[in-house]
Amino acid sequence: MVANYLIGLREGLEAALVVSILVAYLVKTGRRDLLPALWFGVGIAVAASLAFGALLTFGPQGLSFEAQEAIGGSLSIIAVGLITWMIFWMAKTARHLKGNLQHKLDDAIAAGKKAVIVMALLSVGREGLETALFLWAGAKATTGADSNAAPLLGAALGIATAVLLAWLMYRGAVRLNLRVFFAWTGLFLIFVAAGVLSYGVHDLQEAGILPGLNNLAFDVSTTVPPSSWYGTLLKGIFNFTPATTWLQLVAWVAYVVPVLAIFVRTTWGHHTPVPAAPAPAPATV
Repeated sequence: MVANYLIGLREGLEAALVVSILVAYLVKTGRRDLLPALWFGVGIAVAASLAFGALLTFGPQGLSFEAQEAIGGSLSIIAVGLITWMIFWMAKTARHLKGNLQHKLDDAIAAGKKAVIVMALLSVGREGLETALFLWAGAKATTGADSNAAPLLGAALGIATAVLLAWLMYRGAVRLNLRVFFAWTGLFLIFVAAGVLSYGVHDLQEAGILPGLNNLAFDVSTTVPPSSWYGTLLKGIFNFTPATTWLQLVAWVAYVVPVLAIFVRTTWGHHTPVPAAPAPAPATV
């Protein structure tokens, strides 16, 4: 639930910020007449995201176990790729998000109402589809085949918090350093994504696509029982599995080590040097 709350908060805040920036710009430039077109595009994006989430949840139910595991594993790996791209993209462009959106909106305004609808649809829809896919993959990794409302509840609470924060920022009641926020949440999501990748590999092993299902790297089920509070917590946040195969372990390490190193270096490794103070001029008599 904690991981899904964070995903909902981060992705929801990004989408809510996009909407608030576009709304504020239309109001500021005196183009309130385009607000209905903007909200229409946002509504289509939200409906498409919900439909995509429903398709992911209910679409494979009539298939065989192996087919369901194959689809689940493949989509989990795709979700990891998308969330990794989003982590790096947002950490890099957070400070320039407002200017980029306003420039695109200017072009859309010049093209007419339909262009504004399409821009809102694409800007918000991308976030919605990514969120739906990663939340589905994370919930599947956390709950397995069993239905559980906790991941959805966590995501809903995260999105609600994001909308509230975006509204408070729009009203000027809250100031949030977006670069710092997306940097630290991105760091945490790298480990969440690694857990989803590991579970996706396990799905593909159960489907018979990847080998090594019975070759365990470790089994700490007695030390960390899955039903214990700490086992549930590790499972819910990092998708930790007490019984992990060698292929899962290799995939987890192969993802975390390079992605974490690149993210830390690109996010915190570059500092603008402070220019040295000029030497005082020699005293004249």
